[in-house]
Amino acid sequence: MFQKIKAVAVSSLIFMTFQACSGNKEVSSDTADFQKPIVKLVRKDAEKKVEVLIDGQLFTAYYYPETIAKPVLYPIRSLGGADLTRGYPLDPRPGERVDHPHHIGHWFNYGDVNGLDFWNNSDAIPAEKKSGYGTIIPSEEIELKEMGDKAELTVGMDWIGPDGRILLKEKTKFVFHAEGTKRMIDRISTITAYGLDVDMKDNKEGMFAIRVARELEHPSDKPELFTDANGIATAVPTLNNEGVTGKYRSSEGKVGDEVWGTRGKWVTLTGVIKGEQVAMTILDHPNNPGYPTYWHARGYGLFAANPLGQKALSNGKETLNFKLAEGKSATFRYRILIHSGTSVTDELLNTEFAAFSKK
Repeated sequence: MFQKIKAVAVSSLIFMTFQACSGNKEVSSDTADFQKPIVKLVRKDAEKKVEVLIDGQLFTAYYYPETIAKPVLYPIRSLGGADLTRGYPLDPRPGERVDHPHHIGHWFNYGDVNGLDFWNNSDAIPAEKKSGYGTIIPSEEIELKEMGDKAELTVGMDWIGPDGRILLKEKTKFVFHAEGTKRMIDRISTITAYGLDVDMKDNKEGMFAIRVARELEHPSDKPELFTDANGIATAVPTLNNEGVTGKYRSSEGKVGDEVWGTRGKWVTLTGVIKGEQVAMTILDHPNNPGYPTYWHARGYGLFAANPLGQKALSNGKETLNFKLAEGKSATFRYRILIHSGTSVTDELLNTEFAAFSKK
């Protein structure tokens, strides 16, 4: 659906120049001397997407077809043009997993909203079971604003039940920012209970999520079986681990699979894709409900922050049944950081978190 777009010569030269200058040193991207990138938004209503271009190359796209049960950002690409998100089910690539068809690019939803499952909904759900699932559809509101090395996309969405009734009105502002070898996506999403009280009961399926490319998964040496909140099992077979280099690290010093089910103000996922060293980091925000968030970060490629699923992620030690009275709102703020060609230290990420937490 999306054609792969390789880095043009200029960007490749920039990237290689940065690597040559930085060597093996751990360098913050804002220390590199670059001409400011230009971020553009290209609206393509017929294709139901808004493309985000950095210096003419595709970085990501806000994509909202009716077939995938919610709008997403897909794909997400690095400075060097590497796909950081899984291709399946929109554009399958050889050697990647084909589990969890609802895991597409980056999305924001939840597994229990007034008893409806928004997280697991997809075309894979049989028609006779659709009554238990909710869908997020875009409203007509789309606003674009370009500011040189930064651009803002503001969109509206409706969280609706199978009967067509709106439960939540969402207004989201995406901020796309390019700086040296660093790319940033801020998501500020405000959800408002519409016409009724809304209960978002404690559930492990949530909330701010990315499904990453095979190269950023943890190497796996055994078959695995995963079940969703409704008990539907998906077998995930052992795959070829060649080129699979992903590793999680949290602000609290947890690494690898230890990150799952722990709190933290940020988690970074590092790896190498086609020779390009990348780090994808999600930053929580102190004003978010449930801060510091629990991390629903799985080695098979699901990278998610879940501030509301505390019972499931704490083995019953904590519970948060989040409620919104009719007309009341809650705002969730997160930042995705993507560094290319350089290592990221805890010191650097703590500095990034401190800057983001002031916004």
